[in-house]
Amino acid sequence: MIPTSGSYRLVNVRLHRSLTPDLAAAFDPDGFALANIIITNGKIADLAAHDRAEAHPGAIDLAGRIVMPCFVDCHTHIDKGHIWPRKPNPDGTFMGALNATGADRTTRWSAEDVARRMDFSLRSAYAHGTKAMRTHLDSVPPQEEISWPVFETMREKWRGRIELQAACLLGIEGVRDKAWFERLAKRVAAAKGVLGVVTYMVPDLEELLDKVFAQAIEHGLDLDFHADETDDAAAISLKKIAEASLWNGFEGNILVGHCCSLARQPDLEVLDTLDKVAKARLAVVSLPMCNLYLQDRRSDHTTPRWRGVTLLHEMKARGIKVAVASDNTRDPFYAYGDLDMLEVYRMATRILHFDHPVGDWPKAVAATPAEVMRLDGAGTLAADGSADFVVFKGRSWTELLSRPESDRIVVRDGRAIERQLPDYAELDELMV
Repeated sequence: MIPTSGSYRLVNVRLHRSLTPDLAAAFDPDGFALANIIITNGKIADLAAHDRAEAHPGAIDLAGRIVMPCFVDCHTHIDKGHIWPRKPNPDGTFMGALNATGADRTTRWSAEDVARRMDFSLRSAYAHGTKAMRTHLDSVPPQEEISWPVFETMREKWRGRIELQAACLLGIEGVRDKAWFERLAKRVAAAKGVLGVVTYMVPDLEELLDKVFAQAIEHGLDLDFHADETDDAAAISLKKIAEASLWNGFEGNILVGHCCSLARQPDLEVLDTLDKVAKARLAVVSLPMCNLYLQDRRSDHTTPRWRGVTLLHEMKARGIKVAVASDNTRDPFYAYGDLDMLEVYRMATRILHFDHPVGDWPKAVAATPAEVMRLDGAGTLAADGSADFVVFKGRSWTELLSRPESDRIVVRDGRAIERQLPDYAELDELMV
């Protein structure tokens, strides 16, 4: 129903308050309002409340279907994606994932292998309606010399379809090699990337964090951490990151992922951490599908007792920016997924209770990650903005989140795109 070119008007569209901040309309208790959108030359020329009495000859009537801005996926690992058929997780645990991935990386991650799997992932995300993505790149030697050039090539190839960012990924212990880490920071800066590490409760954590912040400040880089992806209540590196940001006077953006252990800690410890996270202006992304898969998996095959996600409601109440994202896709860290941010939001709603009320939780897959990633104009719908949005069949949250919406319409620059998902068989020769 959406043209592949030209100018047109959509009427009787259902838009959400949190994703259309400039829309003046009467919103219902679920945050929706009926609106009209005028598309001209790939831009939103106008966006206004729908008047049922007003006639619009030639307009496309969406009959109250939900329209959302294209998604922003701020935490992925598309360099790892789709290696499951050749290197599955033997037991579903975090250590099983870490070891399997390391073995596969050492023996199989050539430039061609990484490029083909990354492109497959991006085609999937694009078809589902993602406009921007940040991927972590394993950057332990010698992989950084392989994956970063591949990323830069892929970013140019996909420019105009998916805005790609990359953050380096290495364990915090790698920072101890000062000369090597300084070279890596320069490499990341040259690629206009983000400096990232995985934090653990090592004895010299505070000293190592200072070195990370020093390199970020020297090169003008934002920071992205994996932190506390464990049920160990003694894992408090989220707090240590916030403290390091404060004492280093860091002014860039910081995104911290996972933070699972926070949900296992005593209330006083939680309150102290959240106060420091808010003061340091950290943003937090939860990865509900991957953490549900890995966390609290038990060797005796008993039932898991907790969900593995962090305290997003408590964070949001303190004004901390929060998001949810895809994380891993068909690799040892998560055996499933397809970089479909509607699936992520659906699962997050169920796991994290993003409902009753819905409030502004839809921002967690659009406007908030766009802000963290410094993407102007992404994640919202507004007059004079790009006509990048997704048209769904659902007319309410319960309709939208009850079905896969595999027949959604993705519109980019005002044109409905061809939504052809790549066939897994394309990767078969990489799996032998």
